[in-house]
Amino acid sequence: MRVLAITGFSVALLLFAAVEWASRREGSRVPSLGDVCGYLMRYEIGPVPIGRIGLFSFWWWVGWHFLAR
Repeated sequence: MRVLAITGFSVALLLFAAVEWASRREGSRVPSLGDVCGYLMRYEIGPVPIGRIGLFSFWWWVGWHFLAR
């Protein structure tokens, strides 16, 4: 089971790297990870910064599940 989890995370990391590489090519229409995060950080509904709250919540969840011991 542990090997399956490590393999899954490795595949996800390789996919992120491939998408980031594709976004850096000349004339690419694929947004980079920084562009996506920037768009999320600007998203608001009225005065509530929904994008910032969502991104913070995602990182809190990742930290709680994978980094806390």
